[in-house]
Amino acid sequence: MQTRAIAKNVGHPPRKVRRVTDAIKGRRVSEALAILKFLPNMPARDVYKVVASAAANAENNYSMDPDELWVVNALADEGMKLKRMRARPHGRFSRILRRSTHITVYISDDPNDVPRKARANTRRR
Repeated sequence: MQTRAIAKNVGHPPRKVRRVTDAIKGRRVSEALAILKFLPNMPARDVYKVVASAAANAENNYSMDPDELWVVNALADEGMKLKRMRARPHGRFSRILRRSTHITVYISDDPNDVPRKARANTRRR
């Protein structure tokens, strides 16, 4: 059975969050949390909270064993944009877009739910 957790309008651009979510796809939840804890990227903290929330949802709502959970998919979709102006020479201005992200994490207790492509990335070489 799959469960999910969503964090909306997180204050990091989707492009930077996708670098973090690609690192945890197809891994066990405990391993993903360990990776996120030591990643130097700022969005890793927000992704950590979403993965921990999804694991708590699975444990409390569906009585799944937290040691047997896998990250099936982690998505970083574009959220709302704040439009700002910055002064430029000769009385002009330029537009600044402050992007935000919706982070969605799907976890499952069945390792067969994990796509083959994501599982292939976790093998040791």
